[in-house]
Amino acid sequence: MADIVEWDVENEEFWESTGKKVASRNLWISIPSLLVGFAVWLYWGIITVQMLNLGFPFEKAELFTISAIAGFTGATLRIPNSFFIRLAGGRNTIFLTTALLIVPAMGTGIALTNPDTPLWVFQLLAFLSGMGGGNFASSMSNISFFYPKRMQGYALGMNAGLGNAGVTTMQILIPLVMTRAMFGGAGLTLQKTSGTLLGKIPEGTTTYIQNAGFVWMLFLVPLAFAGWFGMNNIKAAHVSPNIGGTIPAFSKILLMLGLTLLPAAAGLWVILPKPTGLGAPSIAKWPVIAAVLVATVFLLKLIPGEVHDSLERQYKIFGHKHTWIMSIIYTMTFGSFIGYAAGFGLAIKVVFGFMHGDIAAASTEGVHELANPDGPSALTYAWMGPFIGALIRPIGGIIADKVGGARVTQWVAIVMTVSALGVAYYLKQAYQTDTPQDYFVPFLLLFLILFAATGIGNGSTFRTISQVFNKEQAGPVLGWTSAVAAYGAFIIPAEFGNQITAASPEKALFAFAIFYLICAGLNWWYYLGPKAEYQNP
Repeated sequence: MADIVEWDVENEEFWESTGKKVASRNLWISIPSLLVGFAVWLYWGIITVQMLNLGFPFEKAELFTISAIAGFTGATLRIPNSFFIRLAGGRNTIFLTTALLIVPAMGTGIALTNPDTPLWVFQLLAFLSGMGGGNFASSMSNISFFYPKRMQGYALGMNAGLGNAGVTTMQILIPLVMTRAMFGGAGLTLQKTSGTLLGKIPEGTTTYIQNAGFVWMLFLVPLAFAGWFGMNNIKAAHVSPNIGGTIPAFSKILLMLGLTLLPAAAGLWVILPKPTGLGAPSIAKWPVIAAVLVATVFLLKLIPGEVHDSLERQYKIFGHKHTWIMSIIYTMTFGSFIGYAAGFGLAIKVVFGFMHGDIAAASTEGVHELANPDGPSALTYAWMGPFIGALIRPIGGIIADKVGGARVTQWVAIVMTVSALGVAYYLKQAYQTDTPQDYFVPFLLLFLILFAATGIGNGSTFRTISQVFNKEQAGPVLGWTSAVAAYGAFIIPAEFGNQITAASPEKALFAFAIFYLICAGLNWWYYLGPKAEYQNP
């Protein structure tokens, strides 16, 4: 497609005659590309459940680290993605970042064919699949330039909401494709009962877990072609004025991705347990994340020439107080959504799929290790929360366009606090009994409410950002806040893993509830209260 030089969507005549058609085409190519990016990023939450069912020789805590690694890398890679559009153009960025996902998808399929594949291979593939999470920042930044301010809630809500549906798509599709020999290769035999959306699959059934990686090739290749032939680079002065040719644009993207992976790898080495990493205590994750953020921003700024000059201009967002306020508030919504989505399935399996009371304690298999024959199938239910959170996200944006983003966010924070406390209560009850399934229904319902609130809040916070920041700043701020928030995909699975090891999973939810209350206070003070600097943006 031709590059666009003149672009003024705030002009109603231009929007109706030209802008609307172009924006719509780019949006509807962006959405499925982002959807598959989310799927490849977070498919470890489902794959690790099936690895447990198939008897892969890893501890439960080690399986949680695989999901956590993907979450950490995906969050960190959102930092360079925040700045790609101005440096390389939307079409160039979406094409290349989509095509790169072929590497982890194909690699995952190959690794899963052999249950003796070492842990570090899966950890490396999870590290690379984080590219799918990073794509969110560039995708959202790109779409923000195609739509006028009055439609930002709708456009960003559609792109993010339907893109987030990649989590649900993956959680439904992967269990189904694993039941058939679609791509060749030998199957593995279930050692524990599994499940799909259609119901339970008994142990002894042959399962083709490798399809969980291979199936995404069916989408990634055509989507890469669609991005190349159907999307546009906007070369207008306020978007991407100096992107140059295709090869230089690709070089900038690859260089910035490569530099970002260095501090991400170093941070993971410090946090991850031995023998994979240094095994630093759990509290170390907070200063490590801060150090990775600072190191990434610093390394990118060292790139000379045009990249340095462009980043110098875009880095002005870090001097804006509300960049940091919205980073915290958006972490409450998107960070919770993506973190719960990454760990929901495995949490169901570990908490409700095993007995934790007197019978388990008396068994020869050890405490918390006796399988619960009446436990719910994680793969049957894991898709529900992310589905609701993604489906409702555009609605959150539309409501926020009408009544104000901050007002919607405030109600979301209250609902999330109450729901998190309720989930914590039922987790505690389930983890003290040999019949944890008795508490599954209220646990599930409260978690679905929590997911719905995160989805609505995702839409409302993006509305606030689009109103607080000018057009040039809004795109990078959207990317940056999404980068910070995406660490939820690391923190929540990692925290679940830590607390499950300590036999107190409810403590993770107590901590999250306290954080939600803090966010409610920030939102009220800066955007709703009598001293608000922006009134209900």
